Amino acid sequence: MMEVKPVVLTGKHVRLEPMTEAHVPGLAQIGIGHDFWKYMLYGDMNTENDMRTWVKDILARTADVPFVVIHLESGRVAGATRYLNIMPHDRGLEIGGTWYGPEFQRTAVNTECKYLLLGHAFETLGAIRVQLKTDSRNERSQKAMERIGAKKEGVLRNHMILQGGYFRHSVFYSVIDTEWPEVRKNLEEMMVKYKTY
Repeated sequence: MMEVKPVVLTGKHVRLEPMTEAHVPGLAQIGIGHDFWKYMLYGDMNTENDMRTWVKDILARTADVPFVVIHLESGRVAGATRYLNIMPHDRGLEIGGTWYGPEFQRTAVNTECKYLLLGHAFETLGAIRVQLKTDSRNERSQKAMERIGAKKEGVLRNHMILQGGYFRHSVFYSVIDTEWPEVRKNLEEMMVKYKTY
């Protein structure tokens, strides 16, 4: 049986640490006022108080394991991600709720975060399946999942109702244990390109 607990995961560019309310100011600094929130369940984040409410909601989800992403070179908060939809008996989980401040997008940050999270899931936790999902309108996110080697499984139509009543179609991707060695190699090759920011 797979047991998922809070953990610190450290790479060359980022450190993933368990989310706490102490992270709110850093998350607010890089997260409020951006349009990527329209693809997520939480609605717009326009103030630090919005971010505090979001963090409290995420921390109340005791079945999830949320992380804050710290950019090591600058020491700044870069974004957030988490393990969710954890199925211990079936040895599966999802990596999701992921977002980064614009200055950390299209850098090594997301690549290394996925490398650390997938590596921990498959190599330490013994997962046999890791899934990812995104709004069908979010083509950038879909391309990012495909670039790391995740396989597109399909679309769940009218899967979620977002703030404002929008019916979101969700595109699902996955990596399974037998694919992880190739995905790991692909991610390692991608990270070689990110010597500097």
